[in-house]
Amino acid sequence: MISRRFFLASTAALMLAPHAVAQPATTRRIGYLAPGVPEDRLQFQAFLEGLRTLGYIEGQNIQIEYRTAEGRFEALPALAEELVRLKVDVIVTPTTPVTRAVKETTTSIPIVFTDVSDPVGSGLVVSFSHPGGNITGMTDMGVDLAEKRLQLLKQVVPHLKRVAALGHPADKVWAPSWSEAQAAAQRLRISIVPVLITEPDELKTAFADLNRRVQALLVAPQLFFSVHRRTVIDLAALTRLPAIYELRAHPEAGGLMSYGPNYPALHRKAARHVAKILQGAKPADLPVEQPTEYEFVINLKTAKALGLTISQSVLVRADEVIR
Repeated sequence: MISRRFFLASTAALMLAPHAVAQPATTRRIGYLAPGVPEDRLQFQAFLEGLRTLGYIEGQNIQIEYRTAEGRFEALPALAEELVRLKVDVIVTPTTPVTRAVKETTTSIPIVFTDVSDPVGSGLVVSFSHPGGNITGMTDMGVDLAEKRLQLLKQVVPHLKRVAALGHPADKVWAPSWSEAQAAAQRLRISIVPVLITEPDELKTAFADLNRRVQALLVAPQLFFSVHRRTVIDLAALTRLPAIYELRAHPEAGGLMSYGPNYPALHRKAARHVAKILQGAKPADLPVEQPTEYEFVINLKTAKALGLTISQSVLVRADEVIR
């Protein structure tokens, strides 16, 4: 026989069950707009890991609206508008072009950027300590690492005197990148020349006689050169130009070497800002954070193909040597 107490308890549980499963009042929506480069998924997974450690689990108390531009800059505004129409609680924006597209679309939805090289110089925030507006995030300090990258080139390329800086001027990161590279080259007593690319089909022409003018290549920390990574790496190999990049994905794909932040670590840190915003914090009150972990990667196979001998003093400083 079923007791009256059991019946009432069971009835109450059944009445509450649909609400407990759906959790409409507690599930938060996070927009994530990826640029469309090979490392997107790895970085996105690192972001989800960061959220999980803070108690935010996809499918339980958060819903992710993931969109990708698939490497097409022209697709960014429409994708940004789509996320805004969905009225997500916060939008995560890896790289400067993605962040700019979303910033130009909304002044109310909080934005947390990652992998932005110069957020102040690019006009995205007022300052690191007081970002202002609806935006904050993680800078990769890509612009400020020009001197370190040139130092590494100088240690690897014998008697280095002249370097080309490969840049994409349509991206606002280029101006501060070039300014910093010039100042760093002067300190290191290296001559540096800009090689500017506006469209992908200009790359082949730019590399045509480059090895007769320079001895090495500094690739600017810009999304354009991640999207067209394969072409840049192949042309550098064809013209036998030692090159240094920002992302470890470049030497992993056959480039000579890279020096830059640990990007998965940056994305895990971005999750902290997102969690604080979901808990009520305002982006303007959350300082922009800088990297604390860096990676130096060398592709020894590529070095040998270029006829370079990497000294042991350089190899021991590498976080990874691809043989």
